[in-house]
Amino acid sequence: MLYHASGEIVEFPEVRKSKYTKDFSWGFYCTNNFEQAKKWAKRNRRHAIVNYYTYTENNELKILKFDDMTDEWLDFIAACRNGLVHDYDIVEGPMADDTVWNYVNDFLYGDITRNIFWELAKFKYPTHQISFHTLKALDCLKFERSEIINE
Repeated sequence: MLYHASGEIVEFPEVRKSKYTKDFSWGFYCTNNFEQAKKWAKRNRRHAIVNYYTYTENNELKILKFDDMTDEWLDFIAACRNGLVHDYDIVEGPMADDTVWNYVNDFLYGDITRNIFWELAKFKYPTHQISFHTLKALDCLKFERSEIINE
């Protein structure tokens, strides 16, 4: 099961280009961590909704998976946040929490070195994200239901 945080019911997911790129570029982002989805749903929204999806992986798609925060993961995030438009259908891996996100930005701006980034990030435990970047990728998701978060 995957979850998508939103302010609305998202029965038909879309890839939207926005002002800012995210960790894995523009895409439709989900997580396998319900608590994380709840937290994100409640951020700056009038209505907090978590959408539930069944995910069926399609091995014919171009999929990039990061099991851990690594130099490759950091370089990919840095490139995406700087505007890289990649050709992956799906990207999955750790999601930097707010603190690690700040460290990534410091690294991007040259305020800290790669070694300092890893020293700061080593005691942080990232959560999960999976992003869908093409229509074929979105076909891997089946909307199940949504839940209003009132906590």
